[in-house]
Amino acid sequence: MELALICAQQVIVLFLLIGVGTLAVKTGVLKLEHKQPLSNLLVNIVVPAMIVNSYQMEFSLEILRNLLAAFGLSILTIALGTVLTLALTARRKNSRTAIFRFASIFSNAAYMGFPLISALFGSEGLLYASAYVTVFNVLLWTLGYSMVSGSSDPKAVVKSLAHTPAIYAVLVGLAIYLLQIPIPALLAQPISLLGAMNTPLSMLITGMLIAAGDLKSIVCSRPIWKLAAMRMLVIPALCLGAFALLGLFRFGMAAQVVLLLECCPAAAITSVFAVQFGHDEQFAAGCVVLTTLLSILTLPLCALVLTMA
Repeated sequence: MELALICAQQVIVLFLLIGVGTLAVKTGVLKLEHKQPLSNLLVNIVVPAMIVNSYQMEFSLEILRNLLAAFGLSILTIALGTVLTLALTARRKNSRTAIFRFASIFSNAAYMGFPLISALFGSEGLLYASAYVTVFNVLLWTLGYSMVSGSSDPKAVVKSLAHTPAIYAVLVGLAIYLLQIPIPALLAQPISLLGAMNTPLSMLITGMLIAAGDLKSIVCSRPIWKLAAMRMLVIPALCLGAFALLGLFRFGMAAQVVLLLECCPAAAITSVFAVQFGHDEQFAAGCVVLTTLLSILTLPLCALVLTMA
């Protein structure tokens, strides 16, 4: 129950930050075209800095075991979501299918998940979250990319992965952690400060995304609600059930972190891919906006279930 209450409090804090982003757009302080450069700053600098910073801790064999477990659990959760989504949409053939599948499979782990994990579990939780994000990014730029682009060109996939800073940050972080490389304070402090920007910046961007959406049409859209049910209820329920059945909660914090990240709303990059590859932009944006709003209720509920597991 304590974890659920903390989660509820943190989600409210995040929601208030989202409100600041929305208000900033509505009042003209920020413009919608600022969303892309801010997103680039977050993904290419802030998140990698936060990941590297999370690995700066004393070596522990138990934490290493949990970190390796987090990699395995991350593969399992995303695989479960992928198999279920593909099975339920096997006969679905329309212009929204690719976006529906992508938004169902890939959560908004970096934008919504990392701030929540940081608040709930601290640096150790971020360590396990980095494992999830590594698996997430590899699958995003392989399976996800081919899903929305219609292309499975290995060169394009390798190029996409090579331009994913979070993966390099994990490799650097692992080297720092495993070899216990001391980071001079002159470098450690700016890395820490940049990493601390993740929560406010990611929530401001989410707020800008909500400001750009037509909430009335989103709330009245049946297809978007179907996607929201899949992303926010069906897939998390399947993963929670699988963890309970297989006894995976024995991994403690690592299991809780992975599940909370899997319970996050649809990935913000869904809208970007929709624009880039000519899919239904309104549907993609609606999926991100509605699932983000619903997460205000579902994430504390997920945390409550985890405390009871």
